[in-house]
Amino acid sequence: MKPVFPYPTLLGDVSCDVVSVAVDGKPLPYTKVSPTERVVALHQSGRAGWEAAVLDLRVTLPQAEVRDGPWQDVSCLAVLTEKATNARTTARLRPAMDGPMTGSIALSRVAHLRRATLSLLVVATVDGVPGRLVGSAEDDWYIDLEETTPVRQREIEIVEVDFRDGPHPWLRPFKESPWIVETAGDMPTVYLNTGAVEGLMEVLRGRGGSPTERVVREVTASQIAQDAWTAMFHTAAGDLETDEDGTPVMPTGWREAVLRTMLPDVLPGRQLTDALYEINERRAKGFGWSELQTGIQYASGRRAQIAKKLTHAVRTVDRAERSTD
Repeated sequence: MKPVFPYPTLLGDVSCDVVSVAVDGKPLPYTKVSPTERVVALHQSGRAGWEAAVLDLRVTLPQAEVRDGPWQDVSCLAVLTEKATNARTTARLRPAMDGPMTGSIALSRVAHLRRATLSLLVVATVDGVPGRLVGSAEDDWYIDLEETTPVRQREIEIVEVDFRDGPHPWLRPFKESPWIVETAGDMPTVYLNTGAVEGLMEVLRGRGGSPTERVVREVTASQIAQDAWTAMFHTAAGDLETDEDGTPVMPTGWREAVLRTMLPDVLPGRQLTDALYEINERRAKGFGWSELQTGIQYASGRRAQIAKKLTHAVRTVDRAERSTD
């Protein structure tokens, strides 16, 4: 849901494109940059020990609106962030001769871990107040340090952090939880608590190990996935906007994907538009919402393959017990 500002903002589209990337001064092959997916893949860029990547940007603004609107000192800021490291880098772009804003922003390898988000903000002086946000690019770019192919496949961010003594004070009240799911941002994030269960992170990161380790890894991963699907569904259903007639509008991004995937199991037999209308009615008016929780739990469990993982776990334990008899 878009925020509402108490001053005029841009109505027209703002677009941001990565036109080229250089890694330690050497051009990155453009096959590593996907304009459609809006992803840059930096893994195996040709330099294993690279230090910095510089992204050249081109931003298009609604020129007539910018020129005639009640704004002064309009400028564009490119912002690189990553939740896993709390990194934040900002660069101001400059107007080009043909109208668009152009500029560069640098990504330092030591400041980032997995995937950085590149956002574009438009700021201006409004009613005599400088630095007010008047617009932004609709879609962010992702700069992936672990992928070799620029695909927007990671729809959930995984962050390992100590809830008790880590850099996020808001996580401290949850210090006894092994993980929590946060869905307020543009990408859902699962925070794994490195200080909750000794050895759990090593098990989750592993790929082989004993049968017992594999069972623990699979069952834990499925439980995390079920919690994530449940949280994402509640957020997507709770953020629905409506048109002039009160009809709910399908959201975009990961919220749309979650609703389209889960609604057939939450409300079986309904057309998608009817199911969307019904969950919005139940949530808004309060009737029948609690009855939906069983369907949501079932749909989340199917997505997380809970039954399959538990069946495998029971069979593994049974085989282990038989082998010791």
